[in-house]
Amino acid sequence: MKKTTEEIIAETRVFVQSSLKDAEAGHDWWHIQRVYTTAMELTHELQANKLIVALASLLHDVGDAKFHDGDESVGPKIIGEFLKTQNLDFEDYDHIMYIIEHMSFRKSASFDGDKTIEFQIVQDADRLDSIGAIGIARAFSFGGYKGRPFYDPNSLDTEKTENSTYQSGKAPTINHFYEKLLLLKDQMNTSAGLKRAQLRHQYMLGFLEQFYQEWKGVS
Repeated sequence: MKKTTEEIIAETRVFVQSSLKDAEAGHDWWHIQRVYTTAMELTHELQANKLIVALASLLHDVGDAKFHDGDESVGPKIIGEFLKTQNLDFEDYDHIMYIIEHMSFRKSASFDGDKTIEFQIVQDADRLDSIGAIGIARAFSFGGYKGRPFYDPNSLDTEKTENSTYQSGKAPTINHFYEKLLLLKDQMNTSAGLKRAQLRHQYMLGFLEQFYQEWKGVS
């Protein structure tokens, strides 16, 4: 008997929680939960396919390449094997895999394929979790995980770096704001996503202003 949407989502949640139980704090289950919650809000607002958005948002960081020596094949293999246990329609399976395989920031510069509304929603939800107060916390968490200094005034580069440098470099975490975080507002796909991003973007600008003042010893 075919499973209901809610049954599939529930089983996916259990699978993802187990898969990410030892994940770095910025890419753990709570990141997934936030992305999922935001994606569901956008799905309701934009009348998108709940099953596609739910599964893509829940599964998108399973087997993330940056935690597997840059191997882009690990995630799709693990995710694909799990999805096959859910007896999805072929179209739904392909749609979910397409979103997950193409939605990341590191792939966005070279991606020129079609973005369904479901793709746009999941990508916006993931990007929203990369900015604002949570985005700042995640950036410093990942920087610490990678052993990066949080700031070096002699190495600040306000230009976006190449994807290979972005993934493997040891640049300070503050640089990451200019490499990625401050760019995301203008890369939102939906008006609903942009509205949320504008507030978070302003919060980051305020944080940077305060950070530089305190770095200089200005109270």
